Amino acid sequence: MNTPICDFVKKYSDSAPMRLHMPGHKGFDMLGFEHLDITEISGADSLFEADGIIAESERLAGEIFDALTYYSTEGSSLCIRAMVHLALMQAQREGKAPLIAAGRNAHRAFMSACALSGADAAWIYPKNSDSYLSCPVTAQDVAEFLDNSDTLPCAVYLTSPDYLGNTVDIAAISAVCRSRGVMLLVDNAHGAYLRFLHRHPIELGADMCCDSAHKTLPVLTGGAYLHLRRDIDRSISDAVRSVLALYGSTSPSYLILQSLDCCNKYLSDTFPRALRDFVPLVRELKGALRGMGYTLFGDEELKLTISAKPYGYRGKELAKMLENKNIHAEASDDDFVVFMLSPLLGEECIDALFTNLRLIRKRLPIAADAPKLAPCERAMSIREASLAPCETVRADKCLGRVLAQPSVSCPPAVPIAICGERLSEQAIAAFKYYKTDYITVVKERKD
Repeated sequence: MNTPICDFVKKYSDSAPMRLHMPGHKGFDMLGFEHLDITEISGADSLFEADGIIAESERLAGEIFDALTYYSTEGSSLCIRAMVHLALMQAQREGKAPLIAAGRNAHRAFMSACALSGADAAWIYPKNSDSYLSCPVTAQDVAEFLDNSDTLPCAVYLTSPDYLGNTVDIAAISAVCRSRGVMLLVDNAHGAYLRFLHRHPIELGADMCCDSAHKTLPVLTGGAYLHLRRDIDRSISDAVRSVLALYGSTSPSYLILQSLDCCNKYLSDTFPRALRDFVPLVRELKGALRGMGYTLFGDEELKLTISAKPYGYRGKELAKMLENKNIHAEASDDDFVVFMLSPLLGEECIDALFTNLRLIRKRLPIAADAPKLAPCERAMSIREASLAPCETVRADKCLGRVLAQPSVSCPPAVPIAICGERLSEQAIAAFKYYKTDYITVVKERKD
């Protein structure tokens, strides 16, 4: 597997060039990698007009994922905005409404995509869910939603895997969408590795998806992929780079591009076998923890999510106890502790995690349920609310106010209420539960 971006940058750096171009460090190392940090010099190609080494690297990535693949150095957030915009462009060509049906646990990047593009969103709520971070919809749920919609959405947008490690049946849902002439977009930010378990959204029938390579693969933070199925409408694939450029920075990181480029070689040579050897270790760990009385959440292979209250702790308590042993979780709140695992960690890490979890004594369960997520009344569109004059107000003063900004942290970045919704008592209670003391709401007009 060639690494054209890495090869070019190394050759350039080794030539000891006089760098009369950006960046301002001029290749002098202060952190140790500046000599590899370049800009769009002659031969370096350009991300959003790629026809050289970047295009070649993306083509190689596309061979690995069996897709039309494009790089992002701004994470999946850029890819999500591009997917939404491309879906709207296709809807306009086909005379469809700019409406996207989305699982309610969508990342706030989807909200910003709607605000920027003018897309409208119709929300799919799960029949049953243990957390507002999850939206376990089925193919039947999607079919019923589409069949009962007053206006047929141009696309369905789902998050799988979600932040807690739950996946939905993308193959069945894609069949439903295809039968109704609706595109399927998948936020697969946490599942780039699923390609090597034959459960990647593109091979299961999605039209477009994003992968945050940096979340589960050895890629620098910000490295991501936008994938399109190979037989997608040519008008969509022809527009990808211009749409990415519309939302992306004109200064993409060549360090991140090299990281994505280098990862192609790892994915083609080493990763598949390493993953196959590692997954059974994770399954054994999960089985052993269940045998000790831990309650686990989700079905994703490389994510371990502990539901803490049945074991007698708050999630943050468990996380802190492990931090004292220099074991750092991905995230924690009152309900869950989330660990993201990787074959790079190896069996020794799995053993250490198990040993330290085994030392934590089980206590009486904590009987305090998280608030259930319920729809709020829509007062205006996401775009209208996002662009409206706003103010930040204490949460306990926001009953009946219209939400202007998501007002949630990242991670997990799943909005408790949607911009443009009028906040109900249940929504206010959820904000308080998740320790959000202040909320940004639309300013009220004073007549």
